[in-house]
Amino acid sequence: MVVYDDCKLKFLELKAKRTYHFIVFKIEEKQKQVIMEKLGEPTGSYEAFTSSLPADECRYAVYDFDFVTDENCQKSRIIFIAWSPDTSKVRSKMIYASSNDRFKRELDDQVELQATDPTEMGLDVNLELALIFDYCSSIYTL
Repeated sequence: MVVYDDCKLKFLELKAKRTYHFIVFKIEEKQKQVIMEKLGEPTGSYEAFTSSLPADECRYAVYDFDFVTDENCQKSRIIFIAWSPDTSKVRSKMIYASSNDRFKRELDDQVELQATDPTEMGLDVNLELALIFDYCSSIYTL
C-alpha cells in the first residue's frame, strides 16, 4: 500500500503547526494507495470529526485531542483511529486491517484506537487513552 507524501506532509502540519484538528484517510483499493479524504478545521469540533466518518465504510483518521491531566496540565495527544464499522464490507475490513501497521509507521507513533461504532470512540474513551499514554510516557522517560 502506497502512502502519498501529501498525506505525510499534512500529518506533520497537524502535529507541528496544529493547522488541522483531524485528518481522515481513505484507501483507494484499485490504485492500492492511501489518500486524504478530509481535513478538519483547527477550530472544528469532535462532532464534526465523528460525523465525517462514513457509517458503513472503513477509514483511518488522526485526531489532535486536547485534554487536562489530573495535575491540571493542558496537554495534547494525536490519536490514530482505525475506523471499521460492523456494517462495512468484509473485503474492506480485511484491507484496512492488513494495512494498518504499515500506515501507522508512515505517520509516526501515536495512541491508537480501533472502533467499530461511534460509542467506542467517545471523548471519555479518548481521554482515558491519552491519560494512560501520558502516564506510560512519563514512566519510561524517568
